[in-house]
Amino acid sequence: MSAETPGKLISAAEVARLAGVTRAAVSNWRRRHPEFPEPVGGGRNALFALSEITDWLDRQRKHSDVSDEVLVWQEMRALHGDDMVRGVADVAEMFTGGHGKRFDETTRLRLDGLAEQTSPAEVVSALTDRVIASGGALTTRQLAAAVARFVGDVTGTVFDPACGAGSLLLPFAVGSATRLVGQEINASAARLARARGTLAGADLQVRVGDSLKADAWPDLRADLVVCDPPVGLADWGRDDLLIDRRWEFGIPTKAEGELAWLQHCYAHVAPGGKAIIVMPPSVAYRRAGKRIRAELLRRGILEQVVALPPGMAASHPQPVHLWILRRVAETQQPVRSVGMVDLTGADPSGTLEIGANQAVDVPVIDLLDESVDLTPAAYTSAAHGNQAEEYVVARESMLDHLRRVADLLPVLSPGPGAIDGGTLRVADLARAGLVDIGEGTALSTSEQLDTDFLRGFLRSAANTSRNTSGSGTYRVDVRGSRIPQMGIEEQRSYGAAFRALDDAETILRELNRLGLDAIARAREGLASGVLRPDPLQ
Repeated sequence: MSAETPGKLISAAEVARLAGVTRAAVSNWRRRHPEFPEPVGGGRNALFALSEITDWLDRQRKHSDVSDEVLVWQEMRALHGDDMVRGVADVAEMFTGGHGKRFDETTRLRLDGLAEQTSPAEVVSALTDRVIASGGALTTRQLAAAVARFVGDVTGTVFDPACGAGSLLLPFAVGSATRLVGQEINASAARLARARGTLAGADLQVRVGDSLKADAWPDLRADLVVCDPPVGLADWGRDDLLIDRRWEFGIPTKAEGELAWLQHCYAHVAPGGKAIIVMPPSVAYRRAGKRIRAELLRRGILEQVVALPPGMAASHPQPVHLWILRRVAETQQPVRSVGMVDLTGADPSGTLEIGANQAVDVPVIDLLDESVDLTPAAYTSAAHGNQAEEYVVARESMLDHLRRVADLLPVLSPGPGAIDGGTLRVADLARAGLVDIGEGTALSTSEQLDTDFLRGFLRSAANTSRNTSGSGTYRVDVRGSRIPQMGIEEQRSYGAAFRALDDAETILRELNRLGLDAIARAREGLASGVLRPDPLQ
């Protein structure tokens, strides 16, 4: 392996993917093993020589087979360095009819193989996810899904003035009834967005440039505007744009670039159309933006503010808000109450269903107070129930789930370090009629084989690395997996342990949601004075 990929560099996160472990495990290896390879570059974001890492993993018997996606990623890094958006754009354009000669023949064959297993669009999406995971300032899949969830069905023109890789536009690539339009300051990201649109079967038009300083679509009026704008910009062009007609709600300060983007988005909304914009939570209450927030309310334009859970944004772990605006048509009435939705305790990878105590409609007149605070939690917590009692219920539910997990976790004894006997390939078991192959799993069809035993070993790190891409996406075929040879009674013993672990994992996922909800309730209760620390604790 090291001879095949000389000179390639990988990050600590990629070492973890390569070995099928967590980032924390890699950090432990670096501390505890003096012979672990030293970084060869990257400064604080250490980079390691792939050849040295694979050699070390082989010596430690910690090595899983390196996926083609990892090897492709290393080739892209070797060609493009830190400009990995450009590298993914090259891959996307290769799939849309480009010559692909930026990559060697081996890499092109690997890319074609990955595309055959899933699709060209999914390969590009997986590589885009890698860019995001390595610090790229692009919109995550979770955030794009959340925006689409709160927009609903759309026809006509959809516009994103800071479209990045096109992630907010692609969910609306649903046939010829929708026109997708974008602008992006990064030329490589614009190339990637166009190619992703082509792979999705959509005509995604993207122009390159700074939307605030040089609007490339000045006459465009869209049925829907979506935007995940850059945040915290010290210079968004205010001094040159003081008399710009887009600032109909007030000229944003230099510190309020997000409200400049909001007004730019609104300027492109057609009558009766909507805009949905990703905002940092601080925009909802910062004193500098109070006048503009108040004007949005007085004009009856702001329909809803949705607080999303932490982990939706790529650049930080904090929650983000969605602001939903409507340009009132002549036949419509201005907004008289604003929907406040607090989903900060929800699972960021879930469906974001709104519970009974997570939403409230607040009359505009009640929002126009001294602070004009548009933070959803400030209204949902006050509007629903007894906070102290709700916290007690949430805490007890969480502890009950925790006890159930403790009861389910099996008692396991130390083993010899390896399972005696040979192994069987799932492909051979299928040919013998002993298993049925399903989507990423298999089912026993024989009394000689326990299904829980089979599925437990299919989820092992060694088999997962064989049957998933480097981004963790299941492939369809698990025929390459191997399971140990055992008698049926021993299989059933293993199967019972695996089944208990599966049940515990299911409860743990629910426990995670309940725990975050209890913590959010406790934090808000303490901050609002509804709860206080128990002096006996």
